Formats: sequence, structure tokens, C-alpha cells
Amino acid sequence: MPERQGPANQYGGTSHVESSPTRASGFEPATGRFRARLFHWIFESDTPAAKAFDIGLIVMIFASVAVVMLDSVPSLNAQYGELFSILEWSFTIIFTLEYAVRLYCLKHPGTWAKGFYGVLDLLSIAPTWLSLLIPGAQALLVVRVLRVLRLFRVLRLMAFVGEGRMLVEALARSRRKILLFFITVLSIITVFGALIYLIEPPEAGFTSIPKALYWAVVTLTTVGYGDIAPITPLGQFISAMMMILGYSILAVPTGVFSAEVINGLRMQQTSDEACPGCGREGHDRNAKYCKHCGTWLDEDTRDPREPEPEPGPELQSTDETEPPAAEPPNLDRS
Repeated sequence: MPERQGPANQYGGTSHVESSPTRASGFEPATGRFRARLFHWIFESDTPAAKAFDIGLIVMIFASVAVVMLDSVPSLNAQYGELFSILEWSFTIIFTLEYAVRLYCLKHPGTWAKGFYGVLDLLSIAPTWLSLLIPGAQALLVVRVLRVLRLFRVLRLMAFVGEGRMLVEALARSRRKILLFFITVLSIITVFGALIYLIEPPEAGFTSIPKALYWAVVTLTTVGYGDIAPITPLGQFISAMMMILGYSILAVPTGVFSAEVINGLRMQQTSDEACPGCGREGHDRNAKYCKHCGTWLDEDTRDPREPEPEPGPELQSTDETEPPAAEPPNLDRS
């Protein structure tokens, strides 16, 4: 029985009704030619129309973030506050319609809505609507700038995504060392904060242990706001020691992370295939011979150092030996 075909698509072909084609975005369009076309414009970037939509959307995102920032300047707000409000509500309505259209053209809208971009799009429009109930909530609209992450998909800069994944993996591998360092720093801050609280008088600003811990954090990180400072000689000596200690230990997590990044780069450049001779790993991906025993690594091809195999008896040509001449027929009939 022939397989039932669906309606013709925009490229002139037909699609099966039972299943939808896999898209590059990872989502499937809803049924219907119009909704499929909307899906192609909004979620794909392999046509000029789809790229123009994404780039136009990114321009609007930057413009809306700029409006929020300019609106926070008192002088500009007093002069152009009404214009900023109109622009902000215009951007919000457009982004709300875009969010609704994205849900409309998806076969499974809940999957996208619970994903990273779905939640981010919802957060980008929620503050303006919440400002009707909570004044000042529109200041959170700067989260819209995160939506420009779509630029990686529009311009196909997926190599940067791979580099970012490598950094995340380096952080994951060094998480125990960084956690140990963090616990050590917290211990130092607690001890020195409690000590400075006992030494310094309340007139210096150390009225409680939490205040002293705040001073210890500021001093150990060598920030030094200056709002709280010890006034006794012993307290000033402890402050100097903490500053020196801060310069000494703050480079530790940087070194740990850098070592893991270098290790990740080395892992990308080496192969995990074992040597057929000694069984060791860690060879370069383009290596031909084992760096430990010199064995040829590519088992599918012949080692060029080996001599050509001599042909066996079965491979020798039969032309080398002439067949015996046939005896002339006996014509003697006597």
C-alpha cells in the first residue's frame, strides 16, 4: 500500500503526514502551510528572509535596551520621558506578539517555552507588564540584551560556542580545587574578621562581627573602600598582612583554571586511540608513529618503512614457463 503523502510544501515537494522533518533549530513546525512558513522565518536562518527577521529583531533589542538606559538619566527623563514611555510600550507589544507567534507556529510550544530562549523571551516582556502593578519594575528590561545570543545562530558563529563549552568544562574539572580555595578564603576572612572585631574599638566602625567580616572581605580582595579602617597599630598591622595575603592567594584560582584550560586544549589535540604496539595513549591526532615505541599507528594502511612483500608462488605469472609443445600427429597409417 503506498504511503500517504501530505500537501505540497513551499519548495514544491511533498511531505509525509506521519512525521515532520528534523529542523536545524531542534524544533518542529506546527501543521499547516502558513504556520510552517512562519516557523521557517522565525526559527531558521538559512534564507535571506529569516536572517533579515533575526537581524531586525536584534536591532530592536539593542534599541529597547538603549531606551531603558537613557530613561534612567534624570535630565533626559524630564525632557523625553513621554517619548521613552511610548517607545518602551511599543517594543513590549512587538516582543509580546513575537513571543505569541513563536508559540503559535510550533508543534510542541511547551518544549520551547520551558527552554533557555523561551524563558529569556518571557523575562524580557514581563517587567513592562509588571510595572502596571509594581512601579519601577521596567528597570529589569536590561535582561533583553541577553537575547542577542541569537546572533551566534544568525551569523553561524558556532565555533565560539565550542570555545565557550571548553571553558565551562575547564571550570567543571577544577570545581573541587576552586571550592577548596573558596572554603580556605572564607576561613581566613572569618578568623581575621573576628580578630579585628576584638582589637578595634566601636568608634572605628567595627560595631559587630558581620561589619568586621565585611571589612575582611574588602581588605583581602585589595579593594579598600575606606569606609571602615582600623585605627590601632595592631589592627593596621593585621590589615597590611591581609593585603599582602590577598595578593598572594588571589592568583591561585586563576592558575588552577588556566591549567585546566591548557589541559583541555591538549586533550583536543591528542587522540584517545591506543598504540597497537605498547597500548599507550596520548598521541597527536596527526601522528603516524607511536612516540613511545615507534609502532605504526594507522592499522588500516601499510607502514611505509616495511619492505614490499615478495610475491609468493601462487602470485607468480604462468607466462614465465612455456607450455610443452604438442606432439605432431602421427600420419603413418601403415
